[in-house]
Order: sequence, then structure tokens, then C-alpha cells
Amino acid sequence: MQIRDATEADADELASKTGAPRDVMRNLVHDRTVRVAATDDTVKGFVSFDARRDTVHITQLEGTEDICEELLDEPIRFAHKEGMAVELLVPATDSQTKEAVENSAFERDGNGPTFEGTKTLRYRLDPT
Repeated sequence: MQIRDATEADADELASKTGAPRDVMRNLVHDRTVRVAATDDTVKGFVSFDARRDTVHITQLEGTEDICEELLDEPIRFAHKEGMAVELLVPATDSQTKEAVENSAFERDGNGPTFEGTKTLRYRLDPT
């Protein structure tokens, strides 16, 4: 599996993984840092993130637990170089992503907001 920058051509596969419209995913590729995990030409998962102030915010994380762990290395590496913390929200019912996040040394930092009736948990990784 290869981790690479997402391209506009990946928008259809990103949309199918999230249920979001293709145009939304195309805009995501342009507006955020998006890295994909791909085998051959098939996207297996992705992470999107941006940096504001002293924190890298992971805005989306999709894939199996193992793939998510690999993808989390990207924003963590960036944050470490810049001396920044990393934060993300995980749906409370998504045990696979919670496991990947906790395996990557994130600590639960309380509850996040509720989106469309789905409760979230806030995770944070502070620079060491």
C-alpha cells in the first residue's frame, strides 16, 4: 500500500467512502491536506487535515483500523515537526476508528459536538 497526496481524480472514491457528493470531495482535495492510502489505483482510506494556530485538526479519517493508523502518521509527523498538537473528533459509535486513534497515542479529551444526531468524542495528541 502506498500513502500519497490525493488528487482531484480521487474525488469519486473519496465520495463513495463518505457518502458525500463528489464536488464536496473535490473541494476537500483543494482546500485541505489530503493523503490517501492506495493499492494499485484503488483508494483504501484517507485522512484530511489542516493547521490553525498551534493545532493540526484532522477533519476526516476513513479506512480500516490498520489503514487509519498508517494515515494518522501523516498529520502526526507534520505536527511534531511544527511543535503543534493534533486533534480530531470520532463518532462515539465508531469503535474501529477509536481503536486506531488510541493505538496512535491520542488521549480522549472529552466529548465533542453532536452532528446530525451522532455524538462525537474529542481526541488530542500533544507534542512531546
